[in-house]
Amino acid sequence: MNATVRPDIDVYIQDALAQTEQWLPRWLDQVSVGLKNLEATEPGVMERKALNQARLEADRHRESMVPAFRKELETAALGTRSGHAGAGKSGVSFDELELMGDDQVQETVEFARLQQVVEMTLEDLDVELTARICSALGLPQVNPDANPLRPAAFIGALSRAMKADKVDASVRGRWLKAGAAALGEQLSGVFLGLIERLDQNGVRPVGFGVTRPFAASRGGDTRPLSAVTGPRSRQGETTTMKPGSRSAAGDPLLTLDQLHRLLVGNLGPEESGGAAAPVPQVNQAMVRNLASEVVSLMMRQITEDKRILQPIRDILHGMKPALLDLARDDPRFFADRHNPARRLLDAIIERSLGFKTEAESGYAPFAAEVRGIQRALLRAGDDVPQRFPGLLERLQRFSSRAVEPSQEARGLAVNTLVRVEQRNLLAERLVHEFRDLKDFPKAPGVVRRFLTGPWAQVVAQARLEEGARPPLLPAEAASRRYTEVINDLLWSCQVGLASLNRPRLVKVIPVILRTLREGLDSIDYPRAATEGFFQALMGLHEAAYKTQRPGVPEDNPPSRQDAEDVSMWMQSQEAKDTGFLTDLPPETQPPAYVDTQPLPPGELPDARGADTRSPDSRIPVEFTVGAWFEMPLDGVTTRCQITWASPHGTLYLFNTAAGKSVSMTRRNLDRLVEQDRLRMVARQSVVDEALDAVAQQALKNSSSTDPR
Repeated sequence: MNATVRPDIDVYIQDALAQTEQWLPRWLDQVSVGLKNLEATEPGVMERKALNQARLEADRHRESMVPAFRKELETAALGTRSGHAGAGKSGVSFDELELMGDDQVQETVEFARLQQVVEMTLEDLDVELTARICSALGLPQVNPDANPLRPAAFIGALSRAMKADKVDASVRGRWLKAGAAALGEQLSGVFLGLIERLDQNGVRPVGFGVTRPFAASRGGDTRPLSAVTGPRSRQGETTTMKPGSRSAAGDPLLTLDQLHRLLVGNLGPEESGGAAAPVPQVNQAMVRNLASEVVSLMMRQITEDKRILQPIRDILHGMKPALLDLARDDPRFFADRHNPARRLLDAIIERSLGFKTEAESGYAPFAAEVRGIQRALLRAGDDVPQRFPGLLERLQRFSSRAVEPSQEARGLAVNTLVRVEQRNLLAERLVHEFRDLKDFPKAPGVVRRFLTGPWAQVVAQARLEEGARPPLLPAEAASRRYTEVINDLLWSCQVGLASLNRPRLVKVIPVILRTLREGLDSIDYPRAATEGFFQALMGLHEAAYKTQRPGVPEDNPPSRQDAEDVSMWMQSQEAKDTGFLTDLPPETQPPAYVDTQPLPPGELPDARGADTRSPDSRIPVEFTVGAWFEMPLDGVTTRCQITWASPHGTLYLFNTAAGKSVSMTRRNLDRLVEQDRLRMVARQSVVDEALDAVAQQALKNSSSTDPR
């Protein structure tokens, strides 16, 4: 990477935004011409009127679209620079599809076609620009997601700008249909200009790196290990079908419009390709065929997902005939999360994600139970759809027995973590109060660290206990004594000031030491951890007693002590009850009390102790309840699921398939990600992911066919 000092990356973002005023009006002019040509060749009267109206709207929005687009592109680009993924998200999810109207579905298809055309047009330029943008960001190799000006960002901004500018969905779809090629042409000019400017500023492109097996970068590949990493992504195999092709059964490929109509129950005889049969019969046959296609595609995604152990995938594949049978009676069961069959499928897969190998504790009985469910579904009879509720109850009883021994421990862990978070949040507020005290900046660093560390926990614990059980007399409240002693402590540790009033010093020292010991014992704070502080404090008191000087010497300058330096703390019993993990490299856990010296210029770490790499080189992680992760436990990589998150998102409780509970702070989770020691397995339900893949395939089928 070239070491030449370059302008900030935001300069190029602003350059791209400035060019909007030239190319966007030109594109709308080209859209208007394209719509006029389509109108001239359109045989249908209603469609001609719609095309004419879309052309008039293009002329009307010619000026107002520019600021709307600039705002959306800037928001998307800044979101990428801030590490927030999704700025250029395209496609549609299964849940979104069910809520769409017909015009929105058609617009989604047109946007997919537009994206295909634009990305094909910009393919080479996108590679060149991304390599330079990554270099300007300081990345050692190409990371396409780090480029805030990738084609998807422009297309997504265009979509949002149209909506913000109140362009009707039917009009938007016709604009996209008429202007796909023209948009690629206009953006080519934008990309060429950006590449030229980067070259002029001495930015040289970085190369493509080889992805490591555990993580894509030092920041960790925290994206879910989805089905695309399974057999379907093997070299030489593809799931993309040629435009106009048909399925193995000879039926037309599933399209987004068909899938949408199936979900909303709006399939008519026109979907069948003929009208020879009575309308109800044709409609029912089409519904059954489409439902069977969706189930087949969904099960293919699931049974080829390598996150699930192969024996469980084989069992799930064996359940497919029963699911197809159900689809004939209930063609939309897969879209209903409360349907017993859908819940059974979710429950089996959810529990299976907890096992990384077949040798793990609890796997054998689970696999045997699932095989029993499969055999029950495949038993001959016409009542297959009616079997699912009973089999779901059977699996729930099995799961309850498997985790029953750990339920009480989990409840204790949750209650303990709630209490710990409350105490630590109150301690953080107390730290701010302590720092606002007049004498706080004058105290030695060892005393300041003590007050913002263990003593804040002492006062917080006392206040919480008194809130639950108020003392008979407010003057006897422990929190009051623990707070009042702070002023005496701050005064007594200032050698020059305390030496001027030795009688007071002799009087307060025993009270200070007794109160501090009492407070630390009240929270079971380890005495060994504060011995260094007490030795230093006694040394300060001794120096003040022996020193006689008329003036107050100037104390050492305050040490760096930002709010972020206050870390989560637990009592030893609390850590035991919650399985609290602190398994981090030594350098991330500095000792509480050490003699420090100023660091040389340029070597000061940031407030969180994290590395100062660009945030764009790391993929942000969402720690949501239900997500599965792989992390090291007792030296073994183990799968854990987040089963509880504290109200303020500072503490998380994980559970393994064997029922073991472990907890960790958000800060330590982020550090594990940075160290490539934490990997996300699944962010959401695998069935949801499979259905999203079905929707994406339907969208791909729709956008790959001839729109005419």
